[in-house]
Amino acid sequence: MEPRITLLTLGVRDLDASRAFYRDGLGWPMSGASGDDVTFFHSQGTVLALFRRHLLAEDAGVPAEGTGFAGITISHNVDSPAEVDAVMATAAAAGARLVKPAGDTFWGGYAGFFADPDGFIWEVAWNPGFPLGPDRTMQLPE
Repeated sequence: MEPRITLLTLGVRDLDASRAFYRDGLGWPMSGASGDDVTFFHSQGTVLALFRRHLLAEDAGVPAEGTGFAGITISHNVDSPAEVDAVMATAAAAGARLVKPAGDTFWGGYAGFFADPDGFIWEVAWNPGFPLGPDRTMQLPE
């Protein structure tokens, strides 16, 4: 299996509200392949999909209801601490709940966390050890 993530799907309770958050609030470009039950957003090398939570659970064969931390964060890395602050401000203006204000990290970077309308936690980070390359993907050391 090749180490690659091509599509990240979030099960959302209110597709219209989540679509508006990502499209209108954060400015993500929506794909024309979107439909009544799923929305696709273009991203650098990965597609973000929003799927009605109960339908995604049904598709996976698991219960739709769960509470608490899901054990996952989604990260958006940027080029500078100032860009972290700008993205956090954009998310807050779009209606995100700020989970942890941006600040210096124990690992030598700068990051903050926000939650989208369904509570999915996003980290916005500047990591001097893993800079973004010319294609805007994170460059990990070998």
